[in-house]
This record gives sequence, structure tokens and C-alpha cells, in this order.
Amino acid sequence: MRKSNRRSFGTEAENLAANFLENKGYQILERSYQYGHKEIDLVCRIKNTIVFVEVKAARSDKFGEPQSWVTDAKQKNLITAAQGYIQEHEVSGCDFRFDVIAYSRIKNDVRLNHFESAFYA
Repeated sequence: MRKSNRRSFGTEAENLAANFLENKGYQILERSYQYGHKEIDLVCRIKNTIVFVEVKAARSDKFGEPQSWVTDAKQKNLITAAQGYIQEHEVSGCDFRFDVIAYSRIKNDVRLNHFESAFYA
């Protein structure tokens, strides 16, 4: 698969995830937040909680469920980027959590699963 096709599929997944969260009452604060070479797909707020969201998208089940792709190394990068976001935006008085949204579109089977508190810092 060409890189531009992968990127557009990833963007599609992030847009669907953002719409899904907004429909659940989340406010999208940032998309594709960059901290150095690390990125957080979505930074959201729901009530008094800042939620850092990693979106994983799959077009086949060859490599397992997309949520399983958030490895320990990826979690460490997300935590570092979240700490950068908190410092950069001088966020205080909030709770924080890390969610994963797994999107898969395999033939006619489309799924979007939201894993709240998928891992902890």
C-alpha cells in the first residue's frame, strides 16, 4: 500500500474517532499534537478530564486487533508527549487519562472500539 493511501486511511480513522468522541460529549482540543518527534492523535476534554487518545486503524486482521499495536514503547512516547502538552499548556486542576480508539474496515465489517483508560502513566 502506498504511503499516501495509508496516511489518508489514518486521517479517515482519526476523523471518525473525533466525530465519535464529539457525539459522546468530548471537546476536541487538538488533533495531531506534536511534541518533538512524538505525536498524540487527539487531545480531548470531557468534564474535568483531559484525554489523550491514540487512534489505530486496520484494513486487515493479519496483524491482530489494532488496539494491540499500542506497545509499551508507544505508550512511553504518548506519556512523554502528554507531559509536554501539560507543561506547554500549563494545565492544572484536571484529571488525565489515556484512551485508545481502534478502527477497522475489513471488507464490509466496520468497527470502532473505544478503550477508556487503556493504559496508565
